[in-house]
Amino acid sequence: MKVLVVGGGGREHALCWKLKRSPSVGEVVCAPGNPGIAVEARCMPVGAEDIDGLMALAAAEQPDLVVVGPEVPLVAGLGNRLREKGFAVFGPDKAAANLEGSKSFSKRLMHEAGVPTARFEVHVNIDEAIETICSWGAPIVVKASGLAAGKGVIVAQTEKEAIDAVRDMLAGNAFGEAGAQVVIEECLIGEEASCLFIVSGDTIVPLASSQDHKALLEGDQGPNTGGMGAYSPAPCVTDAVADEILETIARPIIAALKKKGAEFIGTLYAGVMLTDDGPKTLEFNVRFGDPECQPLMRRLKSDLGEVLLAAAEKRLDGIELEWEEGSALCVVVASDGYPGSFEKGQPIGGLDAVAAAGTTVFHAGTAEKDGVIVNAGGRVLGVTAVAPTVREAQQTVYHALEYLDWPGGFYRQDIGYRAVERES
Repeated sequence: MKVLVVGGGGREHALCWKLKRSPSVGEVVCAPGNPGIAVEARCMPVGAEDIDGLMALAAAEQPDLVVVGPEVPLVAGLGNRLREKGFAVFGPDKAAANLEGSKSFSKRLMHEAGVPTARFEVHVNIDEAIETICSWGAPIVVKASGLAAGKGVIVAQTEKEAIDAVRDMLAGNAFGEAGAQVVIEECLIGEEASCLFIVSGDTIVPLASSQDHKALLEGDQGPNTGGMGAYSPAPCVTDAVADEILETIARPIIAALKKKGAEFIGTLYAGVMLTDDGPKTLEFNVRFGDPECQPLMRRLKSDLGEVLLAAAEKRLDGIELEWEEGSALCVVVASDGYPGSFEKGQPIGGLDAVAAAGTTVFHAGTAEKDGVIVNAGGRVLGVTAVAPTVREAQQTVYHALEYLDWPGGFYRQDIGYRAVERES
């Protein structure tokens, strides 16, 4: 079959890489793609947020399956429009995508459905938000309600930091429309894990567990980012914990959406904190995580095209996923200055040598200029390896990164440290 993948980041590179290796898939087309994706797929210059352009592309290409990678087109209703034209789509409609598009909607739905989560309040008024912060005390979490590319979450260690964050969002326009409404939450203590599910109506198939490193700096310090690395599986998610997350978090939220008339087809991502009181939900996303998708695709043995088409056609029941033994680990290489401002157009050398050292190099924020790969985004590469243990996968990636020739890039040196400590 022919598959059209929408997006041009590291997640979409991993999806295209896996789809190309799926026996059920004859051709992969990607819009807009990137120079790394171009090795796996035929890239078309249509932006992931250009809904009309994507509809025209789908009409011209007539794919058997459309896989929507990023959240923005899903929240904008691309899934609805494609389904109206008869296309098989992996990705939820607009109503279900609101689970990620609005944190205030998501938190209220969790409360209605009895999904365990942190205590929260939603505010549009600065003084009322400050009153809550002073009443609850720090540490405390402040979130922009709308889409903020993974950067709209401030884990404030002091009341002043939280108040500054509220002022930035509600008055300073720090996240534009996304920050016109803020969610204030109690700060949950524990270990965080990413639990993803392939969902098709009432059928929910868990993916292998993973763990993301959202903080910019070693030891999970510094500002939140879209993710600086990830690995799979996450040892903290035992079989018993995975079952509890499926039954107390995934099933109830999908049922709550259905009750509101929003049937979910796509990937449900539950960011979960494993607290002393059990798993509690930090957030929901409605697509594969980035960078969690990269190690997951490296470990997946099943035919991805077959699985996603079955989900899109509501015949997922009975499908079980197969995984490579061992662990996969992905280290994100970012542009110096990220998540703030950074210089673009810097040449990146040594990519072939990095790949030859036993890794798969997934492109995220890259472009090609005069035949040379350059940085074009904040998170630029996702260097990924599979090995019998997390420690060995970690060693393979960091050894390979020694061949990277890009002075303007940086990466955390400790991705996977919790799992390595457990192995030790």
